[in-house]
Amino acid sequence: MLDKKRVIIDTDTAGDDTIAILTALHYFQVEGIMITGGNVQFDQQVENALYTVQVAGKSGQVPVYKGHERPLMGLGKNEHRTVEDVHGKDGMGDSFFEKAVQSPAEGHAVDFLIETVHNNPGEVYLLAIAPLTNIAMAIKKDPTIVPKIPHLYIMGGTNNALGNITPSAEYNFFVDPEAAKIVLHSGIPMTMVGWEMCTQYSIMDDNDHKTIEGLTTSGSQFFKDINKVVMEFNKSVHKLNGTTHPDTLLAAVAANEKIMTKSNLYHVDVETIGELTKGYSLVDVNNRLDRTKNVRVCEEIDRNAFKEMLIEVLRSIK
Repeated sequence: MLDKKRVIIDTDTAGDDTIAILTALHYFQVEGIMITGGNVQFDQQVENALYTVQVAGKSGQVPVYKGHERPLMGLGKNEHRTVEDVHGKDGMGDSFFEKAVQSPAEGHAVDFLIETVHNNPGEVYLLAIAPLTNIAMAIKKDPTIVPKIPHLYIMGGTNNALGNITPSAEYNFFVDPEAAKIVLHSGIPMTMVGWEMCTQYSIMDDNDHKTIEGLTTSGSQFFKDINKVVMEFNKSVHKLNGTTHPDTLLAAVAANEKIMTKSNLYHVDVETIGELTKGYSLVDVNNRLDRTKNVRVCEEIDRNAFKEMLIEVLRSIK
């Protein structure tokens, strides 16, 4: 059997992040999980990640590191916008699971990332399913890590499409656009899976949920529990008939790029100060700006292959 690709996950653990973590734990050797301020209150995110590792049966085997609790420009006590209305008060569909056995690892996520990359040059891939604060700070603290990162997979932004937190912006880029700008211009080879890929290819409707429930595993029960709130939110707010799985889609693409049936290299940037467009990701499809093409943007996904991967993960968690 081939050795599994090694990855570090950067997450703001709530909702679909948890299924993405389970997916990564299934397909990769996960060196560690970093927590970034995002979806819900920071300490709840840490606990959610620890519990998810436990659900996967890997408690104590995968360290979880606390990172930056606020965006780069989150000054003083200014908090970013959390989204408990999407994921539930606990970020887990209001399931309020028991406390995880494992505790967070000592040390800061940024230092863990820098040290791991230097100790394993060219071997550790990054899965970014959160605002990009931790990764941006690592690049600023030690730019020499950049050529040692083989690839960065980003769930974030949109490709000339409707956002999910504002009409113009996707949540991860909206929360910390300055961090997104730093990362996008870092020179790391990267792939972006935007929100529009999620709405086109990742939605699990009522029939899909019945199929998953029919697995009758701990994994399928966990999936059902954490999606209780987001199903109703999507139907009432986004007008989408089902649960959305952007982070899991990103993890699946990273695990098997063959499910990404169309992609192109474009110049991608992010708006940091727009009155109506903070966090807007500019994808220059027609090369009107004539700038360096810095991001491979995912444009089509094999929906059936993605669903099969998701079901494989949930079936495996007995």
